[in-house]
Amino acid sequence: MSAIDELSSELAKLPGIGRKTATRLTYFLLKQPPEAVTRLAAAIRSVSERVRPCSVCGNLGETDPCVICEDPRRDKELLCVVEEASDIGAIERTGEYRGLYHVLGGHLSPLDGIGPDDLRIEGLQARVANGCEVREVILATNPSMEGEVTATYLRGLLGNAGVQVTRIALGLPVGGDLEYADGVTIAQALAARREMPR
Repeated sequence: MSAIDELSSELAKLPGIGRKTATRLTYFLLKQPPEAVTRLAAAIRSVSERVRPCSVCGNLGETDPCVICEDPRRDKELLCVVEEASDIGAIERTGEYRGLYHVLGGHLSPLDGIGPDDLRIEGLQARVANGCEVREVILATNPSMEGEVTATYLRGLLGNAGVQVTRIALGLPVGGDLEYADGVTIAQALAARREMPR
């Protein structure tokens, strides 16, 4: 296999990168000055060597515990459960949430052989039952079939833990059109409806 084919093949393994895009990226990199390619390779190596999951919440970072777990300004009574560490960034960008997180490391998917033991559910239970300050667990799993199954499972598991368990509201995005929304999204929007302020 040639060096070009080898790089294209590796790039094609990245999410959202198909074979054509991988080939295009390969040729783009070949047009760059050697120092630019060296910096990219060094950055990839550096992130691989320095970034690790937080032993407390599962977030990815260079410190353990992570900067969020160590931040004294965070509300330790709120615990937001997400599927992947990348979901934390989406929530943080809103500027609306100031609590802590727990990363499951995926979602339940019996068809793919992913059960409760494959996720960080035991750690979640320990954090809630440990006599800590958590009063509310917010389930922020993705609005997919697997995400719903995971949220339902966790709700049942944490129901007797003495904490309030809530689910993020799901439904239509702002600026979305009803005619293009699928039935599940419309059903969730109807179920999560609330009274309009006067």
